[in-house]
Amino acid sequence: MRVEGIKEVAVTAKERVEKVLRGGHAEKVPFTIYESKIPQCEAERMMRNQGLCILCRTSVFRVHLPEVKVTQYSWEENGRKRIRTLYETPVGTLSSVEEPAGFTSWHLKWLFEKPEDYKPLLFMIQNERYEPAYEEVLEKEKMMGGDGLFRAGIGSEPLQQLISRYMGTETFCYEWMERRDEVLKLYQAIAEQRRKVYPIVARSPLLHANYGGNVVPEIIGLENFEKYYVPHYQEAAEIMHRHGKLLGSHFDANCRLLAEAISRTDLDYIEAFTPAPDTDLTLAEARKAWPDKVLWLNFPSSLHLKSDEEVEKATVELLNELESVDGLIMGITEDIPPHRWPGSCQAIMAGLERHSREHPSLYR
Repeated sequence: MRVEGIKEVAVTAKERVEKVLRGGHAEKVPFTIYESKIPQCEAERMMRNQGLCILCRTSVFRVHLPEVKVTQYSWEENGRKRIRTLYETPVGTLSSVEEPAGFTSWHLKWLFEKPEDYKPLLFMIQNERYEPAYEEVLEKEKMMGGDGLFRAGIGSEPLQQLISRYMGTETFCYEWMERRDEVLKLYQAIAEQRRKVYPIVARSPLLHANYGGNVVPEIIGLENFEKYYVPHYQEAAEIMHRHGKLLGSHFDANCRLLAEAISRTDLDYIEAFTPAPDTDLTLAEARKAWPDKVLWLNFPSSLHLKSDEEVEKATVELLNELESVDGLIMGITEDIPPHRWPGSCQAIMAGLERHSREHPSLYR
């Protein structure tokens, strides 16, 4: 509670999350969920009234391609929507095909397919221009009020951009082995463009931003992670911190191999960290590995399939792994089966409340 004059004012869901992100002590563990993972309905309204924070991911800048003609058209195939996007550059044309799937989309055809695509893709990357879009974000924040927290995004790490946006994992792996010099030209071009984005994000009205993530250690390996990922976290963090802003990354896969390297970065929080049984690190091991970083969890997706009673119990047991709940945020960053999300989310909130009752000394 805050006190204004003689009137007590309840801490909003947004304020509670921001307090933990800044390293403060909250009266209970905050609970967040991506805006795309929960529909507007009676159950959602009830949970928001109980303190659920809607995490709204947004961009604080616009991207322009002044010398690239972008054309998009859609059609249906076997009852499924398809979207083709053409990028016509002065040195060649690229195209992608995607199938919308709710909050995301499936890549049916990646932008890069063959060695001849290096030249137009490099042109397209270098042609990107950026401008702030702060007014739109401020208007959205005003509408959401204290029920939601807005997060900026820098984009994927330069090497991860090639995997997640342009090539896909299989093609990237072949190109990395056969034409690494060409891959690294694209990597360097993306890195230079990211450096133009850092100050725009740092000067935005939002407190925090994610830089990439979805790193698969079985594909990238420790050596490449330290060489091609960590330096970019450090560059971005230095600029973000200079402006009083926080930086995190979305590490939702196995993290044991990368844990020590991540600990040496200046990232303020580890977002979407998914504890065992869904990955190779427990929550206790993650806290030991990253004692100075906020752990912003993704509640293990496999547990949503259990009963409400089991989900509540699992929530309490998860928190019982820690000696302190400071620097901890519970979150949902993945899909929940449609028939399970109302019960499972309410059970998680019940587990958070139960833990605070059973361990009151941790919340004073």
